[in-house]
Amino acid sequence: MLEPKEQIKIICKGTEELINEEELLAKLEKSCREERPLIIKLGLDPSAPDIHLGHTVVLRKVKQMQDLGHRAVIIIGDFTGKIGDPTGKSKTRIPLSNEQVLENAETYCEQIFKVLDKEKTEVRFNSEWLSRLNFEDVIKLASTTTVARMLERDDFQNRYRSQLPIGIHEFFYPLMQAYDSVEIKADIELGGTDQKFNVLMGRTLQKSVGQEQQIAMFMPILVGLDGVEKMSKSLGNYIGVNEPSQIMFKKVMEIPDKLIIHYFELVTDEHPDTIERIKEKLASGINPKDVKLILADIITKLYHGENEANKARQYYEVAFSKKSIPDDIPELLLDLENDTIEGIVPQLIAMGIVQSKSEFIRLVKQNGVQVKGEKIDLDDMKRVLCCGDVLRIGKKKFLKLIK
Repeated sequence: MLEPKEQIKIICKGTEELINEEELLAKLEKSCREERPLIIKLGLDPSAPDIHLGHTVVLRKVKQMQDLGHRAVIIIGDFTGKIGDPTGKSKTRIPLSNEQVLENAETYCEQIFKVLDKEKTEVRFNSEWLSRLNFEDVIKLASTTTVARMLERDDFQNRYRSQLPIGIHEFFYPLMQAYDSVEIKADIELGGTDQKFNVLMGRTLQKSVGQEQQIAMFMPILVGLDGVEKMSKSLGNYIGVNEPSQIMFKKVMEIPDKLIIHYFELVTDEHPDTIERIKEKLASGINPKDVKLILADIITKLYHGENEANKARQYYEVAFSKKSIPDDIPELLLDLENDTIEGIVPQLIAMGIVQSKSEFIRLVKQNGVQVKGEKIDLDDMKRVLCCGDVLRIGKKKFLKLIK
């Protein structure tokens, strides 16, 4: 196990806020003395199971601490999911059913182990302890805070001022999340900056029951490919962890130059000293594209392995640097009943090649779709495709059609 100050350097890489570093150092020193790993808590709301790189910011930080010898406890909020996190919401959320929660949780677990070390991870469902609380326990839990404190949350405050309804049950969400920290005796809890109130509530509740308070660690929001908005699937500015390696590599190459270091810090496991050297190279005038090639290679390897990352780089260089059709391109299986250009659009959407049919139509209108090197127009939508045809969508996406 690395000495505490070296651990702090790695743990603090890319963090937005840490409460507080002095307490963290004391915990790490105690951990080293007792040869006991710290318990790292990360709660997941199983309402949105599709993970993109924006979601992996906290996961990568957990993985870095696992690599330092600590143990992660992932809490699937199957019980709290029935309420729904009110963070940032302008109205009460519709609670999820048991079936929805469990189905989403299963999908989430499959994806988080693309990042986390399964051997150093414990997955718990908070219904395990929250469902056992009786009404007396709930009253005691509610007595640990005040309505005034709850109304300090921006979302509750804004809804109160706007005379929008706030369900009493919503006040229990941060309390239940805090109780999770008490139950597992968390040493560190991670969250996005939008989770600050909930994570700090964990510190408050631990103190009220005589436990050592957890360190609160907040990670910044990952900016998407547009360089402006938070990475979001609905905005189309995302990189999905399940996307094909060629698409992942190509998307990383599309990030604005100003975000290169942002991505190195938040979605890779590179050491802070390595990132400092990259900053120096960029400042000295190195071509940002050369650094993005390194970044794209690192990120693609994390999710697809070295072999696939190498293929993705070769594909990118042939397709987008040399402006020719690469040999090794993804294949699309033609459905004999829907083998027209229009008929394959649903498959293109499912593969993440386009976001919607309207986007595909727009590309066609802009002469951005080619079949066998020939531009198509709207009159060609009923055209029958043949096995071996190469479809080019935009400047950067190729598909070989097979039957």
